[in-house]
Amino acid sequence: MPGSASRRTVLAAALAAAAGTAGAVPAAAAEPGDVEADTATAAAAPAGTVAHRFWSTFTDWRSGTAEGTRAVAGLRPGLVLDAPLGRTDYTDPHTGTTSAWEYARWTSPEHTPAVPATEVIASWNARTPAGTWIQVELSGTYSDGTRTPWFVMGRWASGDTDIKRTSVDDQTDGRSTVWTDTFAVDDPASGLRLASYRLRLTLHRRPGTALTPTVWRLGAMASDVPDRFTVPASVPGLARELTVPRYSQNTHVGRYPEYDNGGEAWCSPTSSQMIVEYWGRAPSAADLAWVNPDYADPQVCHAARSTYDHQYSGCGNWPFNAAYAAAYPDLNAVVTRLRSLTDLETLIRAGIPAITSQSFRKEELTGAGYGTAGHLMTVIGFTPDGDVIANDPASPTNDAVRRVYRRREWENIWLRTKRYDANGKVRSGTGGVCYVYWPVEPAPGQHRALRTLGLV
Repeated sequence: MPGSASRRTVLAAALAAAAGTAGAVPAAAAEPGDVEADTATAAAAPAGTVAHRFWSTFTDWRSGTAEGTRAVAGLRPGLVLDAPLGRTDYTDPHTGTTSAWEYARWTSPEHTPAVPATEVIASWNARTPAGTWIQVELSGTYSDGTRTPWFVMGRWASGDTDIKRTSVDDQTDGRSTVWTDTFAVDDPASGLRLASYRLRLTLHRRPGTALTPTVWRLGAMASDVPDRFTVPASVPGLARELTVPRYSQNTHVGRYPEYDNGGEAWCSPTSSQMIVEYWGRAPSAADLAWVNPDYADPQVCHAARSTYDHQYSGCGNWPFNAAYAAAYPDLNAVVTRLRSLTDLETLIRAGIPAITSQSFRKEELTGAGYGTAGHLMTVIGFTPDGDVIANDPASPTNDAVRRVYRRREWENIWLRTKRYDANGKVRSGTGGVCYVYWPVEPAPGQHRALRTLGLV
C-alpha cells in the first residue's frame, strides 16, 4: 500500500535470498476449469472495501467519448485509432529523443464506485504493434465535490523500441499522489475519498501510417481497506492444487542489469510467466531471439524486459505485469484486491491461480527462509488443512519453487495494510493486492467465480 515514500521501497526492494527446501510432493493436480466454482463461499468475505469497473464490451467502448477512436466488434471487442485527432511531440525522458506522433482519445463515462476510494489502481489489456503506444490517465471527483487533475497512470507499449515503458513520478494535487501505479489519497484519516472517476486512453501511432494500438479492456480497482496489523482468521474451505509451471527468479541473478539485474528483482515477471504458461501461452522463438542462448528459461528474461518500468527502475509495476500477460492471444488480466483467503479459494476452486503481493520479516512466514519489503508469488492451491500452496520464485532452483505456507501466517502478511519491519518501524502492507489472469472464453465455472469477485 503506498505511503510517504515511493512504492519501490515497498514492492521492488525485495530482500529475497535463497530459501530452504520445498514442501511436499504435489498432490494429483487438476486441469484448468474442470471444477465449477462454488460462489456461495464468497459470502463469508467482508464486503465494502473493494469495487471494480472495467470497460471491455462493444457497448462499453461505444459509451465513452470518442475523439478519433472507433469501437470494433468481435470475440474480443476493442478500441482502435480511426482518424487522428492531431499530432503531438513526445520527448522520451529515458532516451531524450523527441518524436512526432498522431493520436486519438477515448474517455470513459464518469463512474461512481460502490466504495468511495482511498486508492485506485488502473489496469488495461492491449496490443501495441511496433510504431504505436498508449497512455492511460485517471481523473476524479473528491467526496467534497472538488476535482483532481488528470494523472498519468502509465505510458505503455508491449515493446521498448518506440518509447521506454514508464510510470510518471511527482504527480500530486496536494491531496492525493500517484505512487508509480497507484492513486492514493494522502490523508485517509481526514475522511477525504475519491467519490467518482473517469479513465482516459490516448492512442499513438507513427504519423502517416495506418497502424493502431488495440485496447480490449480498461478499468480500475477502487478500494478503501482500513489500516490493520492483523486480519481475522478464515475457515479453510478447499483442498485443491493446480499444475502450474515452476520458475525460480534466483537462477537469473546478475542477468540483464538494464532490466534490474535478475534475482530478487524479478519476482513479479517470474510469477507472471508461470501463469501465462499455465494458460498454454508462451513467447515465440522470435520473441526470445535477443536472450543469451546459454541462459535457461529465457522466457523469464523476456517477461522481465516486457514488464520493466524505466521510471520505477524495476519489473514490479503491477499494471505493466497484467498488460504483459494480456498481450498473449486471448488472455485477460487485471490488478485487484481480494478481501480474504475465501476469495482466493473461489479462484483456485475454479482452476484460476493468482499472483499475490506481500511483505514480511523472515520469522513471520515459517519455511520461507527470507524476509522481504515486497514480494510476488503465485498461489496454486490449498492443502487439506487449508495451508497455502505457492509457487514461490524466491527459491534457489525451479524444483524448489513449490512451497506450503501456514494459512494463518500467510493470510495475515498478505491482507494486512500495516506491519513492523526488523527495526520496529511501521511500514505499509499491500492489503490483498493480486493479479488475476484468465482466458477470454473461460469455462462456465471460471466465469461464475470471476463474476462473484466482480472481475467480469
